[in-house]
Amino acid sequence: MELVFYIILGGIIIWYFSTSILPAKGVNHIEATELKKLLKNKNYQLIDVRTPHEFSAKHIKGFKNIPLSQIRQHQDKLDKEKYVVLLCQSGMRSNKAARKFKKWGFEQVINVKGGIVTWRH
Repeated sequence: MELVFYIILGGIIIWYFSTSILPAKGVNHIEATELKKLLKNKNYQLIDVRTPHEFSAKHIKGFKNIPLSQIRQHQDKLDKEKYVVLLCQSGMRSNKAARKFKKWGFEQVINVKGGIVTWRH
C-alpha cells in the first residue's frame, strides 16, 4: 500500500514539473536580448502576464498587462495571425500562458526566457 502511494506521488511530481517548468511545446523561447529586436515591430502582440502591481512597479514599454489569471477572458481580443510575445517576472508564468495560447490555436507564440529580471535596456 505504501509503495502505491509513493508511485502515485512520484507521478504527480513528474506531471507537475513537466507541465510547469519544462518549456512549452511548439513555442519559440527567446532571451531578453532578442526581445529588443521585436519591440518596434507592429506584428507582435506584447503581453506581460504579471500582476498589475508588478507591472506598475516595472515594465517594458509597449507591453500590455494581462495577468495570467485573466488571459482566458482576453484571448479572443488578440489576433491569432500575429505573434504573441509573453513576458513575466522569471519566465514561469509566461511559459504557462504560452501553453494556453497554443491550446487555443495561436500558432506564433514566443516566451521570453528568464522574464523581466533578465531585461537590460
